Amino acid sequence: MSLRINDTIPNLTVETDQGTLTLHDWIGDSWAILFSHPKDFTPVCTTEFGAVAQLADEWAARDTKVMGISVDSAEEHKKWKTDIEQVAGTKAGFPIIADEDLKVAKAFDMLPAEAYMPDGRTPNDSATVRAVFIVGPDKKLKLSMTYPMNVGRNFAEVLRALDGLQTAAKHTVATPANWNVGDDVVIPMSFDAAAAKEKFGDFKAVLPYLRMTKL
Repeated sequence: MSLRINDTIPNLTVETDQGTLTLHDWIGDSWAILFSHPKDFTPVCTTEFGAVAQLADEWAARDTKVMGISVDSAEEHKKWKTDIEQVAGTKAGFPIIADEDLKVAKAFDMLPAEAYMPDGRTPNDSATVRAVFIVGPDKKLKLSMTYPMNVGRNFAEVLRALDGLQTAAKHTVATPANWNVGDDVVIPMSFDAAAAKEKFGDFKAVLPYLRMTKL
């Protein structure tokens, strides 16, 4: 079954380079981001893990935990982190799931149930394990995105999306195209004019169904 927006993520117990973790317990009352990769020691993925490491203060400021996923072993992850930290110029303190049995990849619908890793496999065998999942404190999937192997993920966009999700959840609003923190937000259609005025004060009605306001 596909994992869809607002579904509760599977509460899997996983092996990582930092020991055994259970996903729901690890998330706790925080937000969480899971980002997956088809193989250790691959060039694009190394730059991506490095980018995540460099954003450690940004994740912390948003009360967000990050965890990598790769279908290699925990021992391989530990070795790979040496390269990641060299590229990033900083410590990679987040855990990486050792998804050798593809349990996570299948539960999160990144690979079909019948998938297996052949001997002498290459990243092409798990190419679709290139996703980002943002999960709320309620353990529900809030956003997912999948990239091909030849296009590096934009973690500035992941941060922007996280800001949008957190802002929407806190203030009961939506965010328009290209929104960034400090920009006007959209008043949901569930608020009639009177309710919108009561909650948000003055607002601009661009269209009858498109009303913008500042927070």
